Formats: sequence, structure tokens, C-alpha cells
Amino acid sequence: MTYATSGAQRAETLVRQHAPLVKRIAHHLSARLPAAVQVDDLIQAGMVGLLEAAQKYDPGKGASFETYAGIRIRGAMMDDIRKGDWVPRSVHRNARRITEAIHLVEARTGRDAQDKEVAAELGMTLEQYHATLRDASSGRLFSLDEMDYESESMVEQATLESSSAATGNPLGNIEKENFLTKLTAEIERLPEREKLVLSLYYDEELNLKEIGQVLEVSESRISQIHSQAAMRLRSRLSDWS
Repeated sequence: MTYATSGAQRAETLVRQHAPLVKRIAHHLSARLPAAVQVDDLIQAGMVGLLEAAQKYDPGKGASFETYAGIRIRGAMMDDIRKGDWVPRSVHRNARRITEAIHLVEARTGRDAQDKEVAAELGMTLEQYHATLRDASSGRLFSLDEMDYESESMVEQATLESSSAATGNPLGNIEKENFLTKLTAEIERLPEREKLVLSLYYDEELNLKEIGQVLEVSESRISQIHSQAAMRLRSRLSDWS
């Protein structure tokens, strides 16, 4: 048996053993995405990520295969989502503008940016600003799941590509721990209503309609608050990488 054959067989075994991981990640992500994104499409993209992980995995670099594969699988799914036709480019562009505007206002004032201040920074009316937030929310482009994927990507780079990783360098774990510490601290600094919406959505797993009933506001308003909270976090973590 040649080395190439042995490697192919090992990759095939890893793919077969970890196929359930792809389904688990796909169902987790689909709960945070619009109905237009099908679970089967996520699974298909995730299987490609799993295959690539099985082919590229080096057990001598410190991370377990499940950890490495999870990053690759989620990354493949996120890439597929980003390429999807269901999100207009204008949504991406406007969301980036909002993130930058929040950052500028908060840097200038030293406090949480208010809706009217962000709208003014963008040259929008308050109604236009809220409509843009609703568009971003419909795309779910700025969820904590995506930020968590990005933090895992940094861990992968630090842990799996470091020249000293083979000696057990703990840099990757430190990077992720630092990121999560920073993210947690920034969540705590959010305005109370934004922090409450995130807690009900991610911790209590209520949907937007249910959160609206709890807070006695419309589902549309909850969508706006959710999007603004996520964009505010992005603006405050923009220097992390």
C-alpha cells in the first residue's frame, strides 16, 4: 500500500465518521438564517468542507480533527451563504456603512451611538435608517454565529499554521480566550435593550416574534434592535484582527 493510498483511506474514514458533525452544524446555523437558505444546501457545502479538512489535516499540529473539521465545515457553509443570491450586495454594503458610522459616532462622543446620530452620520432619515436595519436583519449577515466563526478562523491560523504549533504552542487557545473575553465585555457594555434582546435570542432561544411579545414591541422593531446590537459589536471589535 502506497502512502498516497493510505492517506486517501484515512481521509475517507474521517469523512465517514464525522458526517453527523456536518448535519449538526447545518441545523444549528439554519435556525439563525432566513427560510430561503435550505438545510440540504448547508449540508452539501459542509461536506465539501469536511472533505477538505480530512485531506489537509495534520495530527502533528496540535488540534483534534473534530475541532479542525468544525472550523472548516462552518467556514464552507458561511462562504456558501455569502455567495448566495438571496442577499443583495446593497445589504452588505449598507451594513458595512452602518458599522463604520457607529464606530465613528462612538469614537467622537465616547458613549453609545443613538439611532438618530447614526442616521445623521449616514445622511439618512431615521425611517431610512430603520429600514436599512430591517434589510440587514433579514439577511442575518451579522449574527454572533458569524463572529464566532471568525474567531475560530483566527484560532485555526494561530494554532494550526504557527511554525511552533507542533511543540504544543497554546497561542491559539489564548487568542480565542482573549476574543471571547473581549466579546463578553462588549456585550455587557451594550445598551440595556440591545443586551436583553441578544440574551433572549441566544440564551433563551426565543424567536423575534416571541421577544417582541415579551418587550411589547413589534417583531420588526426587534429585528432592528438585533441588527444594531450585532453591528455595534462589530464596530467595537473591528480592530481585533
